[in-house]
Amino acid sequence: MRYSTQIRPISYLKANAAEVLQELTDQRQPMVITQNGEAKAVIQDVATYEQTQETLALLKILALGNQQVSQGRVKPLADVAKRVRAKLATED
Repeated sequence: MRYSTQIRPISYLKANAAEVLQELTDQRQPMVITQNGEAKAVIQDVATYEQTQETLALLKILALGNQQVSQGRVKPLADVAKRVRAKLATED
């Protein structure tokens, strides 16, 4: 993704907010907002933001799982299956 085509000064955002929002929704690419020639913020549409947050959550779960494996905090599947079956049997 080329951010160079998605850079706008804050004055552009102020003057064209509705168009910027529509562009974000249509293109689903983030936009870099500058102030005094320096990048100050990145804005994006809500759907893309939500997708990014879901992806980060999954990556965190994977990282935690890898950490538990490396620490030896794992149990054989057969043991877990027995425990689940026993619990289900007591609930009936």
